Amino acid sequence: MDGSTISRFPRLWQVPHTINSLDYKKVFKQDWEHLAYSLMFIGVDQLKKFSVDEVRHAVERLDVRQHVGTQYYERYVIATATLLVETGVLTQAELDQALGSHFKLANPAHAEGRAAITGRAPFEVGDRVVVRDEYVAGHIRMPAYVRGKQGVVLHRTSVKWPFPDAIGHGDTSAAHQPTYHVEFHSKDLWGDAADEGFVVVDLFESYLDPAEGRPAVNV
Repeated sequence: MDGSTISRFPRLWQVPHTINSLDYKKVFKQDWEHLAYSLMFIGVDQLKKFSVDEVRHAVERLDVRQHVGTQYYERYVIATATLLVETGVLTQAELDQALGSHFKLANPAHAEGRAAITGRAPFEVGDRVVVRDEYVAGHIRMPAYVRGKQGVVLHRTSVKWPFPDAIGHGDTSAAHQPTYHVEFHSKDLWGDAADEGFVVVDLFESYLDPAEGRPAVNV
């Protein structure tokens, strides 16, 4: 690939700063920040080279010092650039030339991902569930603070999405699953010192198991 790759999208740098007369400034603090999402969706929607979950995984692959030393949107620019190089759209040399110095990409992936759990009956509203207490080497869309915790299903989505632990590693055959809005008591998550209240977390079906014999008390 020659050095004209970036020039294929000349209008990318001219994205207007308003949408339906609403000012971008309430979302983006600096003018360049919208480029993070613009670049991501060029790769996802226009070029169809990778998925949003792969971008999230690439963010997770940033070197620790690079992660803490960059802003939110910088991480997404680096993650997207990494995937554009890994899929052959750009080269490291092209990025280095555009930057004028070495463009540090995310680290290579060291895990292959995992398949979804399939063949189980879906959960219903009011079911009491427990989040699987799992630690995986690759991408996962489950916050650590709910691992092993019990909650109650408030809603099951009618739409199904590719399981992130698989599609986040480029597995386009990933099983599609609904997600569940699961309500947790704040004290169950963070102990008795936590304020009274509830937290609702959106979780994929494969992250959940039935909490057998435990009545739903939050609905």
